[in-house]
Amino acid sequence: MKKIIFYSCCFVALILLSNCKDNKTVDVNQNEQYKSIDTLQELVARGSYLVNAIGCDDCHSPKKMTPQGPIIDLDRRFSGHPSDETLYKIDKNNIGPGKWIFMNNSLTAFVGPWGVSFGANLTPDDTGMGNWTFDNFKTALREGKFKGIKDQRMLLPPMPWQNFKNLTDSDLRAMFEYFKTVKPIKNIVPNPIPPTGL
Repeated sequence: MKKIIFYSCCFVALILLSNCKDNKTVDVNQNEQYKSIDTLQELVARGSYLVNAIGCDDCHSPKKMTPQGPIIDLDRRFSGHPSDETLYKIDKNNIGPGKWIFMNNSLTAFVGPWGVSFGANLTPDDTGMGNWTFDNFKTALREGKFKGIKDQRMLLPPMPWQNFKNLTDSDLRAMFEYFKTVKPIKNIVPNPIPPTGL
């Protein structure tokens, strides 16, 4: 009887220990491409590396101007173009093919022949990517579709989705999981302004 109790306790202990490693494991058996990533923590770390290496902050994080130039406003990181920031008057004569392309001071609004585009909110707030699925994220970066919805408009410059479409599913999943961990920021980014509206 003592042997049965002892082996039962060992069995329960093994189950508990195997679950203590990380209670947020990714089901790697479901998809062959994730077999090298054991935990959500490792996936998020990979996503952080990719997001920082690729430079998502460049267009999706408002900046503060310093004597050395713009730096990332960490309080609003990945929140996209600030909804309360007004744009300066644009001289349409300087815009067009072969002419200038402009950016605002926070480097989140871009003016060119396509009109005005704004850096999207990538935070997990509902005004950003809070209700996105991984399929939405993948469609946005692979097919250049706004909000990752197939029948939506195309993403506008300077979003380089044509380069990102070459990332593996595993890399895209890592980036998506990382963005789900950043601070949610409520910020409704304005709609693009077509060239005729300038």
